Amino acid sequence: MDFPPTKLDYHVDMFNLQSHSRFLSLFKAQDGRIALILESTVFHPQGGGQPSDTGLIVFSGSDLKFSVQDVRSKDGIVLHYGVFEGSNPESGIDSEKGKEVYLTVDESRRKLNSSFVICWWNSSEFRYRLLKIVLIVMHGMVGTKFQTLHSAGHLLDMCMQKVGLGHLEPGKGYHFPDGPFVEYKGSVPQEEFQVKQKELEAEANELISKGGKVYAAILPYEEASVLCGGSLPDYISKGSTPRIIKLGDSPGCPCGGTHVSNLSDIISMKITQMRTKKGMTKVFYTIAS
Repeated sequence: MDFPPTKLDYHVDMFNLQSHSRFLSLFKAQDGRIALILESTVFHPQGGGQPSDTGLIVFSGSDLKFSVQDVRSKDGIVLHYGVFEGSNPESGIDSEKGKEVYLTVDESRRKLNSSFVICWWNSSEFRYRLLKIVLIVMHGMVGTKFQTLHSAGHLLDMCMQKVGLGHLEPGKGYHFPDGPFVEYKGSVPQEEFQVKQKELEAEANELISKGGKVYAAILPYEEASVLCGGSLPDYISKGSTPRIIKLGDSPGCPCGGTHVSNLSDIISMKITQMRTKKGMTKVFYTIAS
Protein backbone atom coordinates (compact mmCIF):
# COMPACT_ATOMS: atom_id res chain seq x y z
CA MET A 1 0.00 0.00 0.00
CA ASP A 2 1.51 3.25 -1.17
CA PHE A 3 0.44 5.48 1.70
CA PRO A 4 2.35 7.29 4.44
CA PRO A 5 2.10 5.86 7.98
CA THR A 6 -1.14 6.79 9.71
CA LYS A 7 -0.75 9.51 12.32
CA LEU A 8 -1.80 8.05 15.69
CA ASP A 9 -3.69 10.79 17.51
CA TYR A 10 -4.30 8.57 20.56
CA HIS A 11 -0.56 8.60 21.27
CA VAL A 12 -0.88 12.30 22.09
CA ASP A 13 -4.22 12.21 23.92
CA MET A 14 -5.56 8.81 24.99
CA PHE A 15 -8.77 10.34 26.31
CA ASN A 16 -9.91 12.10 23.16
CA LEU A 17 -12.52 9.88 21.54
CA GLN A 18 -13.45 12.24 18.71
CA SER A 19 -11.36 13.80 15.96
CA HIS A 20 -11.33 14.68 12.29
CA SER A 21 -9.13 13.36 9.52
CA ARG A 22 -9.02 12.95 5.74
CA PHE A 23 -10.17 9.93 3.76
CA LEU A 24 -7.36 8.51 1.60
CA SER A 25 -8.61 5.25 0.16
CA LEU A 26 -10.85 2.19 0.39
CA PHE A 27 -9.03 -1.11 0.97
CA LYS A 28 -10.52 -4.50 0.06
CA ALA A 29 -9.14 -7.48 1.95
CA GLN A 30 -8.86 -11.01 0.53
CA ASP A 31 -11.64 -12.15 2.85
CA GLY A 32 -14.02 -9.63 1.28
CA ARG A 33 -13.99 -7.12 4.10
CA ILE A 34 -13.53 -3.43 3.34
CA ALA A 35 -11.50 -0.91 5.30
CA LEU A 36 -11.01 2.84 5.23
CA ILE A 37 -7.50 4.31 5.15
CA LEU A 38 -7.24 7.74 6.75
CA GLU A 39 -4.57 10.38 7.17
CA SER A 40 -4.80 10.13 10.98
CA THR A 41 -6.88 8.26 13.53
CA VAL A 42 -8.02 8.11 17.15
CA PHE A 43 -8.95 4.43 16.69
CA HIS A 44 -6.55 2.06 18.48
CA PRO A 45 -5.82 -1.05 16.37
CA GLN A 46 -5.70 -4.50 17.91
CA GLY A 47 -2.22 -5.25 19.21
CA GLY A 48 -0.12 -5.71 22.30
CA GLY A 49 -2.81 -7.89 23.82
CA GLN A 50 -5.35 -5.07 23.57
CA PRO A 51 -8.53 -5.43 21.46
CA SER A 52 -9.27 -2.81 18.82
CA ASP A 53 -11.56 0.16 19.16
CA THR A 54 -14.91 0.31 17.39
CA GLY A 55 -17.01 3.32 16.46
CA LEU A 56 -18.21 5.50 13.60
CA ILE A 57 -16.69 7.49 10.73
CA VAL A 58 -18.87 10.18 9.12
CA PHE A 59 -18.00 11.84 5.81
CA SER A 60 -18.24 15.63 5.81
CA GLY A 61 -20.80 17.17 3.46
CA SER A 62 -22.56 13.88 2.71
CA ASP A 63 -24.77 11.24 4.28
CA LEU A 64 -22.02 8.61 4.21
CA LYS A 65 -21.48 6.82 7.51
CA PHE A 66 -19.08 3.93 8.12
CA SER A 67 -19.47 1.66 11.13
CA VAL A 68 -16.00 0.62 12.35
CA GLN A 69 -16.09 -2.99 13.57
CA ASP A 70 -12.38 -3.86 13.70
CA VAL A 71 -9.10 -1.94 13.42
CA ARG A 72 -5.73 -3.36 12.40
CA SER A 73 -2.31 -1.95 11.57
CA LYS A 74 -0.15 -3.13 8.65
CA ASP A 75 3.25 -1.59 7.91
CA GLY A 76 2.30 1.52 9.84
CA ILE A 77 -1.01 2.00 8.03
CA VAL A 78 -4.16 1.70 10.13
CA LEU A 79 -7.03 -0.17 8.47
CA HIS A 80 -10.54 0.65 9.74
CA TYR A 81 -12.64 -2.43 8.86
CA GLY A 82 -16.41 -2.23 8.85
CA VAL A 83 -19.52 -1.55 6.79
CA PHE A 84 -21.26 1.48 5.34
CA GLU A 85 -24.58 2.24 6.95
CA GLY A 86 -27.53 2.18 4.56
CA SER A 87 -26.81 1.70 0.84
CA ASN A 88 -23.33 0.59 -0.25
CA PRO A 89 -21.54 3.54 -1.91
CA GLU A 90 -18.36 1.67 -2.89
CA SER A 91 -18.74 2.47 -6.59
CA GLY A 92 -18.61 6.22 -5.99
CA ILE A 93 -16.27 6.29 -3.03
CA ASP A 94 -13.32 7.57 -5.11
CA SER A 95 -15.01 10.96 -5.31
CA GLU A 96 -14.69 11.24 -1.53
CA LYS A 97 -10.89 10.92 -1.49
CA GLY A 98 -9.21 13.83 0.25
CA LYS A 99 -12.41 14.91 1.96
CA GLU A 100 -12.73 15.48 5.69
CA VAL A 101 -14.18 12.77 7.90
CA TYR A 102 -15.24 12.80 11.54
CA LEU A 103 -14.25 9.96 13.85
CA THR A 104 -16.01 8.83 17.02
CA VAL A 105 -14.70 5.95 19.15
CA ASP A 106 -17.08 3.80 21.18
CA GLU A 107 -16.39 5.06 24.70
CA SER A 108 -17.39 1.99 26.72
CA ARG A 109 -15.27 -0.40 24.63
CA ARG A 110 -12.20 1.88 24.70
CA LYS A 111 -12.36 2.20 28.47
CA LEU A 112 -12.65 -1.56 28.90
CA ASN A 113 -9.75 -2.27 26.52
CA SER A 114 -7.41 0.20 28.16
CA SER A 115 -7.73 -1.43 31.51
CA PHE A 116 -5.88 -4.64 30.58
CA VAL A 117 -2.38 -3.96 29.11
CA ILE A 118 1.09 -5.16 29.90
CA CYS A 119 4.38 -3.33 29.56
CA TRP A 120 8.02 -4.27 29.84
CA TRP A 121 9.33 -3.56 33.35
CA ASN A 122 12.85 -2.77 34.55
CA SER A 123 13.35 -3.73 38.19
CA SER A 124 16.26 -1.37 38.86
CA GLU A 125 15.50 1.34 41.40
CA PHE A 126 16.43 4.82 40.33
CA ARG A 127 16.00 8.51 40.98
CA TYR A 128 15.30 10.76 38.08
CA ARG A 129 14.83 14.44 37.33
CA LEU A 130 12.41 15.69 34.74
CA LEU A 131 14.90 17.77 32.75
CA LYS A 132 13.36 19.08 29.54
CA ILE A 133 10.96 16.15 29.55
CA VAL A 134 7.36 17.03 28.89
CA LEU A 135 4.93 14.51 30.31
CA ILE A 136 1.37 14.71 29.13
CA VAL A 137 -0.88 14.40 32.17
CA MET A 138 -3.79 12.20 31.33
CA HIS A 139 -6.95 13.74 32.72
CA GLY A 140 -10.57 14.17 31.94
CA MET A 141 -12.49 10.94 31.46
CA VAL A 142 -12.73 8.32 34.15
CA GLY A 143 -11.76 4.90 32.79
CA THR A 144 -14.09 1.94 32.93
CA LYS A 145 -13.59 -1.53 31.65
CA PHE A 146 -11.57 -1.90 28.25
CA GLN A 147 -9.30 1.00 29.14
CA THR A 148 -8.94 -0.36 32.64
CA LEU A 149 -7.99 -3.87 31.49
CA HIS A 150 -4.83 -2.49 29.88
CA SER A 151 -3.70 -0.45 32.87
CA ALA A 152 -4.32 -3.38 35.20
CA GLY A 153 -1.64 -5.33 33.34
CA HIS A 154 0.88 -2.57 34.05
CA LEU A 155 -0.23 -2.51 37.67
CA LEU A 156 0.35 -6.26 37.97
CA ASP A 157 3.94 -5.78 36.79
CA MET A 158 4.45 -3.16 39.50
CA CYS A 159 3.09 -5.53 42.14
CA MET A 160 5.30 -8.43 41.02
CA GLN A 161 8.29 -6.28 41.92
CA LYS A 162 6.91 -5.46 45.33
CA VAL A 163 6.12 -9.04 46.43
CA GLY A 164 9.52 -10.52 45.62
CA LEU A 165 8.77 -11.77 42.11
CA GLY A 166 10.73 -9.11 40.28
CA HIS A 167 13.12 -11.74 38.92
CA LEU A 168 10.35 -12.97 36.62
CA GLU A 169 10.52 -11.30 33.20
CA PRO A 170 7.21 -10.11 31.69
CA GLY A 171 6.37 -11.79 28.39
CA LYS A 172 3.11 -11.92 26.50
CA GLY A 173 -0.19 -10.80 27.90
CA TYR A 174 -3.84 -11.45 27.07
CA HIS A 175 -5.94 -8.42 27.91
CA PHE A 176 -9.39 -9.40 26.68
CA PRO A 177 -12.36 -9.59 29.09
CA ASP A 178 -12.69 -13.39 28.89
CA GLY A 179 -9.76 -14.24 31.16
CA PRO A 180 -6.93 -11.68 31.12
CA PHE A 181 -3.47 -12.80 32.19
CA VAL A 182 0.19 -11.86 32.07
CA GLU A 183 2.82 -14.50 31.32
CA TYR A 184 6.27 -14.26 32.92
CA LYS A 185 9.51 -16.04 32.12
CA GLY A 186 10.50 -17.99 35.21
CA SER A 187 8.93 -20.29 37.77
CA VAL A 188 7.19 -19.92 41.12
CA PRO A 189 7.07 -22.96 43.46
CA GLN A 190 3.55 -24.36 43.55
CA GLU A 191 3.46 -24.22 47.34
CA GLU A 192 3.85 -20.43 47.12
CA PHE A 193 0.95 -19.85 44.71
CA GLN A 194 -1.72 -19.04 47.31
CA VAL A 195 0.53 -16.78 49.35
CA LYS A 196 1.76 -14.86 46.32
CA GLN A 197 -1.75 -14.48 44.91
CA LYS A 198 -2.91 -12.91 48.18
CA GLU A 199 0.16 -10.66 48.35
CA LEU A 200 -0.28 -9.50 44.75
CA GLU A 201 -3.96 -8.78 45.26
CA ALA A 202 -3.36 -6.87 48.50
CA GLU A 203 -0.55 -4.83 46.93
CA ALA A 204 -2.62 -4.03 43.83
CA ASN A 205 -5.62 -2.83 45.80
CA GLU A 206 -3.45 -0.77 48.12
CA LEU A 207 -1.94 1.04 45.11
CA ILE A 208 -5.40 1.49 43.61
CA SER A 209 -6.75 2.98 46.85
CA LYS A 210 -3.82 5.41 47.04
CA GLY A 211 -4.23 6.38 43.39
CA GLY A 212 -1.64 7.92 41.13
CA LYS A 213 -1.66 9.92 37.90
CA VAL A 214 -0.96 8.15 34.62
CA TYR A 215 1.41 9.99 32.30
CA ALA A 216 2.47 9.46 28.69
CA ALA A 217 5.15 11.06 26.54
CA ILE A 218 7.03 10.43 23.32
CA LEU A 219 10.69 10.93 24.23
CA PRO A 220 14.19 10.74 22.76
CA TYR A 221 15.80 7.35 23.37
CA GLU A 222 18.19 8.45 26.13
CA GLU A 223 15.54 10.35 28.09
CA ALA A 224 13.15 7.42 27.74
CA SER A 225 15.86 5.10 29.04
CA VAL A 226 16.35 7.24 32.15
CA LEU A 227 12.61 7.34 32.82
CA CYS A 228 12.45 3.53 32.51
CA GLY A 229 15.14 2.85 35.09
CA GLY A 230 18.29 3.18 33.02
CA SER A 231 17.67 0.89 30.06
CA LEU A 232 15.11 -0.06 27.43
CA PRO A 233 14.22 -3.49 26.01
CA ASP A 234 16.16 -4.69 22.97
CA TYR A 235 13.20 -4.26 20.63
CA ILE A 236 13.39 -0.47 21.10
CA SER A 237 15.98 0.69 18.56
CA LYS A 238 18.55 3.26 19.62
CA GLY A 239 17.91 6.65 18.10
CA SER A 240 14.15 6.08 18.14
CA THR A 241 11.62 8.13 20.10
CA PRO A 242 9.56 5.59 22.07
CA ARG A 243 6.30 6.38 23.78
CA ILE A 244 6.62 5.93 27.54
CA ILE A 245 3.83 5.32 30.04
CA LYS A 246 4.32 6.05 33.74
CA LEU A 247 1.90 5.00 36.47
CA GLY A 248 2.11 7.01 39.67
CA ASP A 249 5.57 6.99 41.25
CA SER A 250 6.72 3.87 39.42
CA PRO A 251 9.38 3.85 36.69
CA GLY A 252 8.06 4.20 33.15
CA CYS A 253 7.85 1.59 30.42
CA PRO A 254 7.42 1.60 26.63
CA CYS A 255 3.78 1.22 25.60
CA GLY A 256 1.65 2.23 22.62
CA GLY A 257 -1.72 1.51 24.20
CA THR A 258 -4.43 3.51 25.95
CA HIS A 259 -4.89 3.77 29.71
CA VAL A 260 -6.96 5.13 32.57
CA SER A 261 -6.10 8.61 33.85
CA ASN A 262 -5.47 7.51 37.45
CA LEU A 263 -4.74 4.18 39.16
CA SER A 264 -7.82 4.73 41.31
CA ASP A 265 -9.96 4.38 38.15
CA ILE A 266 -9.27 0.63 38.18
CA ILE A 267 -11.42 0.53 41.38
CA SER A 268 -10.36 -2.99 42.44
CA MET A 269 -8.40 -5.98 41.19
CA LYS A 270 -8.52 -9.69 42.01
CA ILE A 271 -5.78 -12.25 41.31
CA THR A 272 -7.75 -15.33 40.30
CA GLN A 273 -5.06 -17.88 39.49
CA MET A 274 -1.32 -18.48 39.23
CA ARG A 275 0.29 -21.42 37.49
CA THR A 276 3.74 -22.45 36.27
CA LYS A 277 4.47 -24.73 33.31
CA LYS A 278 7.69 -25.33 31.37
CA GLY A 279 9.50 -22.45 33.01
CA MET A 280 6.71 -19.92 32.39
CA THR A 281 4.35 -18.47 35.00
CA LYS A 282 0.89 -17.13 34.18
CA VAL A 283 -0.93 -14.77 36.51
CA PHE A 284 -4.67 -14.38 35.85
CA TYR A 285 -6.70 -11.46 37.15
CA THR A 286 -9.99 -9.62 36.93
CA ILE A 287 -11.07 -6.06 37.64
CA ALA A 288 -14.21 -4.49 39.06
CA SER A 289 -17.26 -4.53 36.80
